[in-house]
Amino acid sequence: MSRLSRLSTVDPDTAAPAAKRLLDQVQRALGVTPNMMRAMATSPAVLDAYLSFGAALAKGHLSAAVREQIALVTAVENSCEYCYAAHHVLGAKAGVDATDLAAGGHARASDPKVAAALRFARAVIRDRGFVSDEELDAVRAAGYGDGEIGEIIGSVALNTFTNYFNSVGRTEVDFPPVPLPK
Repeated sequence: MSRLSRLSTVDPDTAAPAAKRLLDQVQRALGVTPNMMRAMATSPAVLDAYLSFGAALAKGHLSAAVREQIALVTAVENSCEYCYAAHHVLGAKAGVDATDLAAGGHARASDPKVAAALRFARAVIRDRGFVSDEELDAVRAAGYGDGEIGEIIGSVALNTFTNYFNSVGRTEVDFPPVPLPK
C-alpha cells in the first residue's frame, strides 16, 4: 500500500550546513541516505540525537547483529513497516542469517542467548518497562549482565523512537519491502 509521506525530507545536495554534515556522515556510513534520515534532517537536532544514540550503543557489549535483531522485534511490536524492511537489510549486513532475520520479529533466534535477549526486549515493549522478576531473571540466566540489559533497553528505546518517527511521518519505504509478520 503506497501512501504519501506526511513529513518533508531534506535533499542532501541543498541542505543547510548542519543537516548536510549529518547527511554526509550517513552517506559515508551506509552508502545511501535513507528517507528516514532525510526526514529527520529537517531538524538537525533530531538526526544528530538519533545518530549519537546509535553510535553510543555501538560502543557497548551487544553485537551489531543482536542490536539489529532487537530492531526487528521492536518494529514488529510497533507495527513499523519502514523499520522492519530497513533492519532486514541492515541485519543482513551485520551478519544475521536469513533464518534469524525471519525469526527475529517473533523474538526468536537460533542462538539461545540471543533469543533470550529478544524475548526480554519484547517484554520491555509489551510491559512498557515494567517487566516481571521472572523476565529479568531469565535474561540474566541466559548470561546477560546489568550493563548488557541496559543496552537491550537502550536498543528498544532507540528503535521505538524510529518506529514512532516513521509511523507518524509515513516515511516512504526505500528498502526492499518485507511484510510485517502477523
